[in-house]
Amino acid sequence: MEYQYLTHIDSPADLRKLPREALPKVAEELRDYLITVVSKVGGHLASSLGAVELTLALHYTFDTPRDKIVWDVGHQAYGHKIITGRRDRFPTLRQYGGISGFPMRSESPYDTFNVAHACTAISGALGMAVARDLKGEAFDVIAVVGDAGLTGGVALEGINNLGNLKKKVLVILNDNEMSISPNVGAIAGYLNRIVHGQAYHRLTQEVEKMILALPHVGPRLLGLSRTVLESAKTLLIPGMVFEELGFEYTGPINGHNIDELLDVLGKVRHHAGPKLLHVVTQKGKGYPHAEKLPVKYHGVTQFDVSTGAFHKAPATAPSYTAVFGKTMCELAARDSRIVAITAAMCEGTGLDEFSKKYPKRFFDVGIAEQHAVNFAAGLACEGMRPVAAIYSTFLQRAYDQLVHDICLMHLPVTFALDRAGLVGADGPTHHGLYDLVYLSALPGMVVMAPKDENEMRHMLWTAVNAEGPTAVRYPRGNGIGLHLDAQLNQLEIGKAEILREGGDIAILALGSMVYPCLEAASRLETKGITATVINARFMKPLDEELISVLATEKQFLVTAEEGTEAGGFGAHVAALLHDRKIPTSILRIAVPDRIIPHGAPALLHAKYGLDVDGIVERIANYAEEYPSHSALHYRSAART
Repeated sequence: MEYQYLTHIDSPADLRKLPREALPKVAEELRDYLITVVSKVGGHLASSLGAVELTLALHYTFDTPRDKIVWDVGHQAYGHKIITGRRDRFPTLRQYGGISGFPMRSESPYDTFNVAHACTAISGALGMAVARDLKGEAFDVIAVVGDAGLTGGVALEGINNLGNLKKKVLVILNDNEMSISPNVGAIAGYLNRIVHGQAYHRLTQEVEKMILALPHVGPRLLGLSRTVLESAKTLLIPGMVFEELGFEYTGPINGHNIDELLDVLGKVRHHAGPKLLHVVTQKGKGYPHAEKLPVKYHGVTQFDVSTGAFHKAPATAPSYTAVFGKTMCELAARDSRIVAITAAMCEGTGLDEFSKKYPKRFFDVGIAEQHAVNFAAGLACEGMRPVAAIYSTFLQRAYDQLVHDICLMHLPVTFALDRAGLVGADGPTHHGLYDLVYLSALPGMVVMAPKDENEMRHMLWTAVNAEGPTAVRYPRGNGIGLHLDAQLNQLEIGKAEILREGGDIAILALGSMVYPCLEAASRLETKGITATVINARFMKPLDEELISVLATEKQFLVTAEEGTEAGGFGAHVAALLHDRKIPTSILRIAVPDRIIPHGAPALLHAKYGLDVDGIVERIANYAEEYPSHSALHYRSAART
C-alpha cells in the first residue's frame, strides 16, 4: 500500500494538522503498516491493531507530549510509537539496538511511563496529576487501561485513590474482552453486562428527545427528569460501580468510530475530576486472521500476511512449556489433591490441556498474581497441592505473599516458573533474572532448576510431594530433545549430580547452563584443562558436602547460572565456602548486575558470555591468571 498520509506524520503535531475527515484513511494506513512490519519482525500484534483508532483520536485531541498518555502494559502501543517519531525505526522493533516493544521513557518524550507488567497505568497517571497540581501546572493526564488490567489489585488501588483525591485524570477503559487469554472473573462479567445492556442509555436519549419537544416547558422539565433518570441507573445498569467510586462514567462507545471518539474525548477532557471513558474495541481489528484467533495473534513470530501462516522452523524438541503442561496432566491423574493456578496465562503457561481435562481443578484468576499466591496458600491450608504456573518476571509482583502467606506457614505450594533467564525480544521487563535471588532468600523455600525437559518432569513430581514450598524454574523455548521417562521419580532434595569427571577444575552449572558447560568442558580439554561438571539441580539447598570436597580437591571452582550475578547461585557457593573456611578461588559466570536490554536470546547469551564460546574463553583466561596463593579469592566474571 502507498501511504498518502502516514509517511508525512513524524509527530502528533503533524497528525493534528490533518483535517478530521482524513483520520479514517490514516487509521487504514497505520493498520497496514503495523501488519506489514510485525509480519517480518514479530511482536504483539492483535492488541495494537485493536487500538489504532483510539491512538489516533487521543493524539489528535490532546496536546501530547505536554499532555501525558500512560499506556497500561504496552501491548497496544505500537501505533503510538509509529506516529510519535519512530515510524522509520519501527522495523527494528524488539531487535537488539532497536526500539522496545513497550513504552520506554528513555526512548521518547511521548513515552511517559515504562510499562510492560499490567495494572500500573492508573497509579502512575495519578502520581503525575498530583505532581502537576503541586507545581501549579496545567496539562491533561490520560491512563489507557485494558479491561483485563482491572482484575489486578494495583489498578483497583489506583481507582480507589483517584476517586478519593478527585484529581483531573481521564481513564480510558479499552474493553476488548481479552487479556492474552479470554477474560475471567466478576469484573469481566460486569463490564460485559454494561456493553451488552444499553437500556439506560437508550432510555435517556428517548426521554430527553420527548421532553425537549414540549413547547416552552421542555428545557425546565428536562432538569427535573434527569433526577428520575439518575435514580433509574442502579436498576438499568448493574451497580454503576465507577460513578459510585467517584468517576464520571461515559460509555460504552465504539472504539473504532473515530468521529464518535473525537466527539466524546472533546467533551470529557473538560471535566474537572476523575473520568472513565469506556471504549469497546476488537482485538486484532482489521486483520481477519487476528480477529478470528486473537489469542494466537497476541504475540507473533514472522508470518505470511496473506495466509496468516507463521514462518517457524520445525521444532526439534517440545518446549519446556509443553512438557510442563503434559506433566501436570499426569500428576493430576495420580494425585487428586493437585490443582493448577494461572494468572491470565492459560495458554502461555501450557495449562490449556489441563484446563480441559480437569476443569474443576483449574483456576485462572486473571491478572492477579498476588491473589494467585494467596489463593494457593488457602488451598494448601486445606490439604490440596496447588501448582501456581507463573512467569518468573510476573511472580515478582507477589513477593509479599510469598513471604507472609507461603513461607511463614511453610505451605506445600509449588511454583512453576516459566521464562526463567534471558527471554529475548520482550526485554528488561520480562527477563526472568531475579527469581533465584528473591526465592532463595526465603526460609524453607526449595529452589530447583532442571538441566533438561526430562529432569523437569522429575522435579515437578518432587515438588508436589514435598512438605513445604518449592519452585521449579525453567527457560523459554524448546528442550534438548531427550526421551521422556514414563516413570516419574523423586529427587533427593539438595543433591547434585556429577556428569563428567576431570582433575583440574570443577564447573558447577545450574539449569539451562548445564549443557553449555558440558560442551565447554570438552573444548577445554583440548586446551589442557580437564573439568568435572556438576549439575547442581538445586539453588537451595546446595549440595554442601560435594561442593566442599570439590573446592578442596580442584584448583578452582566455576559457577554458571542464567540469572543475575548479584546474590545468585555463585554468590551462595562463595558464601558457603567462606563460612566453612575453605580457601579456594571461584569464577562466577552469570548475568551482570545491570539492566539487560531486549534482543535475540542467542545474541544476549553471547554478549554476556553465557554461550559455549564465552564459557570456554572466560575459564581459559582465568586459568592463565589463576592465583597461586592459598587465601580465599573471589573473582567475578560477569561481563559488562
